[in-house]
Amino acid sequence: MGRVTATAERSIDAPAEEVKSKLADYREVRPRILTEEYRDYTLVKGGTGAGTVARWKLQATSKRVRDVWATVSEPQPDTLMETDANSSMVTTWTVRPEGDDRSVVRVETTWQGASGIGGFFERVFAPKGLKRIYDGVLDNLAEEVRGR
Repeated sequence: MGRVTATAERSIDAPAEEVKSKLADYREVRPRILTEEYRDYTLVKGGTGAGTVARWKLQATSKRVRDVWATVSEPQPDTLMETDANSSMVTTWTVRPEGDDRSVVRVETTWQGASGIGGFFERVFAPKGLKRIYDGVLDNLAEEVRGR
């Protein structure tokens, strides 16, 4: 088994604190910015930042659906980490300032992939598919911040 990593990054026209505040709102904002690949989003506990627990189904491909049960932590002030109780998947959202009125949001997901030929294809294709999904979420986040 090998480690698989998928990343996406986006510059957003808003201060980092404002962007992180929106991103950390799992009660109101998250459901609005998730793309169609996310289904059955449910807030289980909390709602803002660390301590929040949410679940959803992530339909990465027509055949691949992952049931995610994520617990949110904030290992650093600019970081939200979603740890899936159902797998080895960890998604880290980092928001850093880029000047006074811009920020850069980076999302990185890692997990232990399958072995053998299936694992090879997973390492090649899964990161591209997740990047496409995350690009959509980051587009929606930028729109959300613009609508303030």
